[in-house]
Amino acid sequence: MDYKVLAQQTTQDILGYSQDTSGWKVAKSSKKITVSSKPSKTFHGNIYRVEGIISESTSKLADFLYKPEIRIKWDKSLKVYSMIHKIDSDTFICHAITQSFAMGSISPRDFVDIVHSKCYEGNVYVISSKSVDFPGYPPSSHYIRGYNHACGFVCSPLKDNPEHSKVVMFVQTEMRGRLSPSIIEATMPSNLVNLILHVKDGIKTHKAPPERGRHHSCHSLRKKK
Repeated sequence: MDYKVLAQQTTQDILGYSQDTSGWKVAKSSKKITVSSKPSKTFHGNIYRVEGIISESTSKLADFLYKPEIRIKWDKSLKVYSMIHKIDSDTFICHAITQSFAMGSISPRDFVDIVHSKCYEGNVYVISSKSVDFPGYPPSSHYIRGYNHACGFVCSPLKDNPEHSKVVMFVQTEMRGRLSPSIIEATMPSNLVNLILHVKDGIKTHKAPPERGRHHSCHSLRKKK
């Protein structure tokens, strides 16, 4: 499998979702975070769109969302989030194990995803992920193996305040197992609101250290190619 090509295609899928304005229905709005959904075109479930404002520049926010060693510190939905194979500086494969949620009615799942970060004109960052098969990490008897269809974040600077970012997150996760779709639809919006709240809380307590030659701006990245 050409993981790099798959990662690039997933990023394009996320950009496409961000430009798709039709058919979304608001599922929850709380604490200035809005969750919308509509039927996914890739599996029998919903794709969720989550929007909020984060008090951080897009370049620093992208590192915060992308790097495993940072994400595991703030994402309370995860028990494990580790890089298992690095493809290049912007692409890796990770293994994630979730916490149980919905008061224990949804047991932990594990996922193996390819994750990719890309900067576009105007300091717009896209962090995308999608489940893959990877040697050495087959499904185990300890966890139900979930599957993430194209998921990700689009981070864009606010026009009137570029030190703040609009973040739009897309989630279309196939939990698998014997879960009723109604349980997922009832619990997912609140969990997604909580995820953005965890981002906000994490940003307040942690500042990602700058990495030389990376994520300073789209312009500097282009000059270094």
